[in-house]
This record gives sequence, structure tokens and C-alpha cells, in this order.
Amino acid sequence: MVLDRLLKRKRTDEPATLLYARLVAQARQPIFYTECGVPDTVDGRFDLISLHLFLVLHRLKGDHPESAELAQAVFDLMFADMDQSLREMGAGDLGVGRRVKIMVQGLYGRIAAYEAGLSRDDDTLSVALRRNVYGTVDPSSACLEALAAYVREQVTALAAQGYPALAAGAVVFGAPPVLRG
Repeated sequence: MVLDRLLKRKRTDEPATLLYARLVAQARQPIFYTECGVPDTVDGRFDLISLHLFLVLHRLKGDHPESAELAQAVFDLMFADMDQSLREMGAGDLGVGRRVKIMVQGLYGRIAAYEAGLSRDDDTLSVALRRNVYGTVDPSSACLEALAAYVREQVTALAAQGYPALAAGAVVFGAPPVLRG
């Protein structure tokens, strides 16, 4: 009986895998790096994946009784992927757990900063994006404005997507940011 539960896949496994694959594909759009100035580094890629994970988690928050389970499954997939990526980059077994823990803590901080930014009409979101997505580089104001507008547009677009589609693993992101002017 216990073995049956361990071997049984959760109903959220496949949809979470699809949602995670789509958010990673969106975060890997070249325009983020070539036009928006996001550093094409391990940290820059992690930050864009984290941003898109935030968008999906934000959309799922409190939507449906099962949305918390789906959100947790997507979150868990991200960090299983990060664990595997660190190992592939040569991180030793002893260091991987510590690094993943730091990444999880960093994600929690990003989530709080992005939530605060979305709840205000000032530059709080831009400040959070500058600090987290751009890290040590100094983005142009056009890049920062485009990314902040993109995040707000995605929140609106994702809010319009029904939970049944998300529960099936279907998420549709809008076009990556376009620099204006």
C-alpha cells in the first residue's frame, strides 16, 4: 500500500512539467539577452527563469483548490532542474545542496520583491528587476522600462487564462519585451 503511493504519479506531475518547460522556453528567448540587456550568464538565466516562475506562481496563487499543489510541483521541478544543472556544471555533491538552498532563499526574496512591485504604481518593480535580473550590470532605462512593462503585461495576460488550461499544463506567454523608441 505504501509502495503503491510512492510509485503513483501525482496528477500534477505532467502539467507541472509542461508549465515548467514553457516558462523556461520563454525565459530563454534571445531578445531578453540581445535587446533587453539581461546578462547571458548562469545568473542571468537563473533570474529570467525565476521571473517567469514567479509569473506562473503569481497566476496560480489562490485561483483554485488544487492550484497550490500545481504551483508547488512547478516550484519543485525548477529546483530539481537547478540541482541537475549544478551537477552537470561540475559542482560536487556536498556543495549542490548548499547552493540550491541559497537559490531557494534568493527566489523567495525575488518573489516578495516582485509582489511588492506589482502592488504599487511607482518604480518598485523596476528597482526589483534592476537588482535581481540585471545584477551587476547597469541596464539602460529603456531596457528596464520594457522589462517592467512586459512583467505587468504578462500578469494581465496570465490572469485571463483559465485554470483548466493551466491545470493541463498549457500556459501562453506574450511576446518578449520590445524596446520602445
